[in-house]
Amino acid sequence: MNGTLDVVIIGAGSAGLAALREVRKHTQRFVIINDGAWGTVCARVGCMPSKTLIEAANAFHRRNTFAEFGIQNADSLTCDMPTVLRRVRRLRDDFVASTVKTTQDLGERAISGRARLLAPGRLEVNGQELSTHNIIIATGSSPIVSKPWSTLGKRLLTTDILFEQEILPSRMAILGMGPIGIEMAQALSRLGIEVVGFGSRPTIAGLTDPQVNAVAIELLGREFSLHLGEKAELTAAGEGLKVCTETTEVVVDGVLAALGRHPNISDLGLETLGIPLDEHGMPPVNPNTMQVADLRVFMAGDANDQAAILHEAADDGHIAGFNAMRATPVCFRRRTPLAIVFADPNIAVVGSRYQSLDHTKTLVGEVRFDRQGRARTGQRNKGILRIYAAMESGRLLGAEMCAPAGEHMAHLLALAIDRSLTVQELLRMPFYHPVLEEGLRTALRTLSAQLPAGNESDLSTCSEFNMEALD
Repeated sequence: MNGTLDVVIIGAGSAGLAALREVRKHTQRFVIINDGAWGTVCARVGCMPSKTLIEAANAFHRRNTFAEFGIQNADSLTCDMPTVLRRVRRLRDDFVASTVKTTQDLGERAISGRARLLAPGRLEVNGQELSTHNIIIATGSSPIVSKPWSTLGKRLLTTDILFEQEILPSRMAILGMGPIGIEMAQALSRLGIEVVGFGSRPTIAGLTDPQVNAVAIELLGREFSLHLGEKAELTAAGEGLKVCTETTEVVVDGVLAALGRHPNISDLGLETLGIPLDEHGMPPVNPNTMQVADLRVFMAGDANDQAAILHEAADDGHIAGFNAMRATPVCFRRRTPLAIVFADPNIAVVGSRYQSLDHTKTLVGEVRFDRQGRARTGQRNKGILRIYAAMESGRLLGAEMCAPAGEHMAHLLALAIDRSLTVQELLRMPFYHPVLEEGLRTALRTLSAQLPAGNESDLSTCSEFNMEALD
């Protein structure tokens, strides 16, 4: 395409495609450049294949409750790992195909190659220099792998290659107990692999509430061995790999490195923008406009290292595409923070995290699901939910949980927090019986009991029966 372009989008992942959707509303003078396979991280190696594997793992794990339900001969069930992994890839390929369709009709405006910035309005790809009024950087992220581990070969996996395996080792260590590590450690354990999990922090899965963290560790520790609070070193050991901390040493057949992901910004040429970069080589990015400093450059998704979550990446791309088409960037109000880990029970953080709160001005409501009626009927009676509210107003601030159906309760709480609802206002909402959300109502009632009494004719004051069959 000759002449100066209106927009160049670098990266065709979730953020890049969201930006593309906005840019196409206003101009056809754009190109989108992608380095490597087309298709989003989420669809190709992230959210979708991992959840497909988790569904298989949870389905197989359910056999452990069959006897309680009166269903016999569960011991005869087996897991065919190659078939499990083939299904993961089959569905994954379908999900990827749906994302690739977005760019298939672009012709010469979709370029495969590695872009490098030359200046705020100039870049190079495949030996060709392009000029543009706006640049959107949405280059995504890659798994973090320690450089000394690069010699360990196929015994060391990341989520970028995990789902390509035809079969998995019988003994595996998972390094990193963040969201990805926890999900994969539990799933692989439930599929019959002997799993050992290592995390350098005493907390797991992004939790900051000590009580929720303790419950999550206790529940997950029943399923696989957990070693937390120490850095793990990895070396070759014959045909296997040896994982060592100060107190633990194990030899396994393979290791999954789940230490998080880092932005794909190396050799991108950010230094040519003429602005200061931080110690990680990252420029300043406004989270509400996606603008880099005061340049006509925008940075979205995993590339800006702000929130590596799909809906946040898509929002970033929308904002970047929107603002690239306007003379003056617009500040967007961001969504209520929401993070969900698809462990069992679900782990979730909504709104303000426990560690960010002023605890002299915050009340906490709690429920444990051990005796919750609906949870008991489904053999899901385990976990904890803690909700935080402002002491003076009763306004909901946030929650952390390791709870059955936590993914759904987290969305309900995110809506309530976004609407600035109080404890009493949420208690006015109907809670059908019997549902797991009645546990949420119990936590709200423990909060309400700490607040000044409200109007006695208000249904938010309706108290519990204190009977498991009804509450």
